[in-house]
Amino acid sequence: MMWQDFIFLAGSSLSVMFLYPTLRDTAARVPRATSIPSMTIGAVYSMTFFTMGMTFSALGSFGACTMWSLIALLRAPDDSSLRETIAARLGRLEEDLDAAPNGN
Repeated sequence: MMWQDFIFLAGSSLSVMFLYPTLRDTAARVPRATSIPSMTIGAVYSMTFFTMGMTFSALGSFGACTMWSLIALLRAPDDSSLRETIAARLGRLEEDLDAAPNGN
């Protein structure tokens, strides 16, 4: 067994411990633009470590991936403001198209 496996496991375990308070805090709001890339990186690392035979590192990265997944699911800001912004922009686009000269 490689000693590096335990170093990566320790790092991932620290990440999980540092993310735990965010998951417990019902007022926490973490944008999905932060949590989804972090979750994806954890998944890729986990698969990579597993294919290298670094089982402990793979489990640690999977744990970090799981924490980021839960944060993305449970602690993302409400998307209603995003929907309102998109609706407002589409409304302005429609107004601009209606006001545009016909070109005939």
